[in-house]
Amino acid sequence: MGTGFTLFYAPIFFVNKVGLSTTAVGFALGSASISGVAGRILGGIGVDSPSWGRRRTLLFSAAISAIGSLVLAASHNFATLVIGNLITGFGLGLYWPANEAVVADLTPTENRREAYAITRLADNLGLGMGVVLGGVLVTTTGSYRSLFIIDAISFIVFFAVIYLAIAETRQPDMRQSQKTQHIASWLAALSDRPFLVYVVVNIIFTTYISQLHSTIPIYFKNFVSVENSGQGFSETTISALFALHLAIAILSQIPLARVLKPFSHTIAFTFSSLFWAIGFSFIWACGIAKTGNLVWAALALAVFAVAITSYTPSASSLVTELAPESQRGVYFSISSLCWAVGYFIGPPLGGWALDQPRIVSDRFWLGFSFSVIITLAILQYLNRILPNNTKVGNQE
Repeated sequence: MGTGFTLFYAPIFFVNKVGLSTTAVGFALGSASISGVAGRILGGIGVDSPSWGRRRTLLFSAAISAIGSLVLAASHNFATLVIGNLITGFGLGLYWPANEAVVADLTPTENRREAYAITRLADNLGLGMGVVLGGVLVTTTGSYRSLFIIDAISFIVFFAVIYLAIAETRQPDMRQSQKTQHIASWLAALSDRPFLVYVVVNIIFTTYISQLHSTIPIYFKNFVSVENSGQGFSETTISALFALHLAIAILSQIPLARVLKPFSHTIAFTFSSLFWAIGFSFIWACGIAKTGNLVWAALALAVFAVAITSYTPSASSLVTELAPESQRGVYFSISSLCWAVGYFIGPPLGGWALDQPRIVSDRFWLGFSFSVIITLAILQYLNRILPNNTKVGNQE
């Protein structure tokens, strides 16, 4: 919920209020991925470590993320914006391998897709409440900086919840003799060909998702001409659009997981790819349309919601199936690194596109639509090389 307060408003704030260029803000947001790489590597090692485990890694993640949010709240220039994002990126990097491993530890294979779907449902519920409340706060007070303070408070609350209510889920019988050493674990994961192809796919999808959180809010605010008025969407409208997006994600999460359960992971990924292509084409239509911009924007964000909810549970479930139990931390660390790479590529690329002539900024979205052709080709190859036990969906 705390992240929802800042996720869609940070780009608008630092471009329109602080006065930084879209390229600079895109680079600063992308810098979180640099430290996120270190966080994810250390998080993966910590998750598999007998002396650290899932719980302690989550505690450090929450504490570091709170510090990063406070730095962003005090940011007035490019340098402090980068520092805040570096700290936040490191904290989030620690979080994701531990989060994914906890879900894998607590659920049997046949229910894993639903378990990850419920986890994503909780993510989206929190984000939805944060986006709505953040939009109300900005509209009524105009205080963007308070959003980052609220985000920091949410991480402090999360720290307390972990400390008081979450037990260590790492199995105590995973003795050191039963697991490979850390370097050997990484080498084994990086020599797993199906997993490496999945990594490429995950980077592509994460680059898509990053546009939703970094480039699209600025595009809606500064580039869409609502009903040919020359004015973009207001913060209230943008808040409502992303609230709609999250509402559809919440409502579709469990039903989609059940519908896609009998099918292979690659079919779920293909379904998601097609929806990304449609959604990006709707963003292009929103930008060039003389009228009906709001309808195109709403359709795009609705389609993106389905694209995300059909992808993320299958992605996490596939990693669990490919990873040996004693190496889940490493596999989830590498999978999470894909998000760091995607968010390193996506925001600077989007910021650069929006600083170009208008014809480039508009056609940028068509480029993403056509890139799905490459994604589908990679998915066909992935389907051929996946182990047989991952190709058939889980039957009731």
